[in-house]
Amino acid sequence: MSHVPPSAVSLSLDAALPALRAVAEVTRLRILSLLSGGELSVSDLTDILGQSQPRISRHLKLLVEAGLIERNREGAWAFFRIADRPGTALLLRPILDGLDPADAQLAQDRERLAAVRKQRATAAQAFFARLAPSWDGLRSLHASEEAVEAAVLDALGDRPVRSLIDLGTGTGRMLQLLGRRAERVVGLDANHAMLSVARANLERAGLAGAELRQGDIHAPPFPRASFDLVIIHQVLHYLDDPARALAAAARLVAAGGRLMVVDFAPHALEFLRENEGHRRLGFAPEQIAGWLDEAGLAPSLVRELAPPSAGSDQLTVSIWLGEDRRSVSDWPLAADQREVA
Repeated sequence: MSHVPPSAVSLSLDAALPALRAVAEVTRLRILSLLSGGELSVSDLTDILGQSQPRISRHLKLLVEAGLIERNREGAWAFFRIADRPGTALLLRPILDGLDPADAQLAQDRERLAAVRKQRATAAQAFFARLAPSWDGLRSLHASEEAVEAAVLDALGDRPVRSLIDLGTGTGRMLQLLGRRAERVVGLDANHAMLSVARANLERAGLAGAELRQGDIHAPPFPRASFDLVIIHQVLHYLDDPARALAAAARLVAAGGRLMVVDFAPHALEFLRENEGHRRLGFAPEQIAGWLDEAGLAPSLVRELAPPSAGSDQLTVSIWLGEDRRSVSDWPLAADQREVA
């Protein structure tokens, strides 16, 4: 829940009274206490609170109607989190902060929450283990993950990040790498199983407050100019229409914000198309720069990370950065402005 100074916002009686009535019930207060630590599903809350799903669902419906929590669909699942509204923070923070952490009921809820997260982590680990051999084989063809992540951090520098979204978040690795820099952290993916992996990874990394949403990268369910850092990491090569996805991502960039793309340079490894579902065999620097330009962003950096060894069976990782034109001068990306590591 974001911190909002008391003077920054106020609530009318019409808004405050339904919210206070919704809070003033023991199960709903327990639900809010649990959600203050991150989003949970109906199934999670049923297991933790030891109540029937219809009863938990009724409590959640009341909290949603009162504007205290938000509901996001993820396939057949629904996840709930504290509403990201200043008025909600103003009302709930003193109530939840004032609860005694040693209270026996709340302590038991936290123990059951830990057990639910442990089960989630175990399931995610099993899913990832099935994919690991294929992923390990692909990773052996390009620069190490450590080198790529170091290059990402270097390209972004130390500019503050208020809101971050990772489109096609997969296992949530970019959120783990960058999440502590941002006040709001969001991951979007079309695959429920991958979101389950990401959720477990983020909880284990202490980033349970991150928001994970299921959705289409070509039509992200967020308002324009919502984020000052947008990431598309190793996603475009899976898409039939990467230009449209990049244009949709660019619409999310706030004034003064940035869009980072990490993907492969052009290559001829057809087996990746046949065996790994790659639709595109890499992207030329000028291609991504042109798409950024068409989307209204100034291409400001491209860096290429050489593979661990020479050869036609290796992959070069490229990092592109596009910036809101109001924050940088509008200059074309030329060959001598590219970095090769």
